[in-house]
Amino acid sequence: MIKGTTKLLGVIGHPVEHSLSPAMHNAAISHLGVDFVYLPFPVKPGDLKAALAGFAAIGVRGFSITIPHKQAILPLLSEVSPIARAIGAVNTVYLTDKGWCGTNTDVEGFLAPLQTPPTPPYQGGAKDATSPLERGNTAVESCPPPYQGGAVESCPPPYQGGARGGSDWSQKVAVILGNGGAARAVVAGCAQLGCAEIHVVGRNEQNLAEFQQSWVNSPMPVQNLQVHTWDKLSMLISQADLLVNTTPVGMYPQGEKSPIADGALDRISAGAIVYDLIYTPNPTQFLKDAQLRGARAIDGLEMLVQQGAAALKIWLDKESVPVDVMRQALRQHLGLD
Repeated sequence: MIKGTTKLLGVIGHPVEHSLSPAMHNAAISHLGVDFVYLPFPVKPGDLKAALAGFAAIGVRGFSITIPHKQAILPLLSEVSPIARAIGAVNTVYLTDKGWCGTNTDVEGFLAPLQTPPTPPYQGGAKDATSPLERGNTAVESCPPPYQGGAVESCPPPYQGGARGGSDWSQKVAVILGNGGAARAVVAGCAQLGCAEIHVVGRNEQNLAEFQQSWVNSPMPVQNLQVHTWDKLSMLISQADLLVNTTPVGMYPQGEKSPIADGALDRISAGAIVYDLIYTPNPTQFLKDAQLRGARAIDGLEMLVQQGAAALKIWLDKESVPVDVMRQALRQHLGLD
């Protein structure tokens, strides 16, 4: 029940009506019995600065960010975590005595189903100084979280069969399809895993070159990143231990499409992990094709749940939140159960 004491959380975007975040966050809030509510707030691009001032005035504790504000909000924040600066986008904001602080939980969400045992690589900006992303680069702006510690809950793998990588990625090769904003979070995640090679495949040579260069001067440089045009994909797939789709190809309503032609996917190694950031349809054609070839599949729903769980822990100042409840709420909302 919403009362006069209820504290506000939410998501901002334009449009925001389609957001799945209220379903999973309010399910967790209800399960925990805390006096919070999570609401969608439609904010037009020109109103972002005013919205932040309004949120502070009415005591909003924190919020998620979706399109088109993930980059635009950066200069309006008092502090930004190194991982958010490296990715170039913020998806989670919380209020401190210094003002609004921004971070990005997409990396933690991406990594959660890949890690055994799962450990939080980033907790609102507090990271191990020996992280592969930050080693040798201590002069980074820090955005301390409002809590210390906390472990990401373990989660059941998708498709009743399991799709988890081993804990040692130092000899493994990651191949990433696409070079947009989502790909930046995946590159950061693969660097955090310690992958031996990280390959990004795109269609525009200039965009690929700019993508690679952006990591050279990043707060968290990635040294083992290579970029390739799409004609090199077939060769790269044969080397991939982890193949990740960050493109929108195959998303509803074009669920019959796949970013990779059947012939190229034939080269995937049995046992390789194929990860699609798309969660509707579930599974995507890409994942179905990969499973037929002996690959292990992870869908985007788990990343969505885990990045949301990481944000909720920050806002509620809790070491754990009911991830299973959040996952089930989304599956029911999407009609997957």
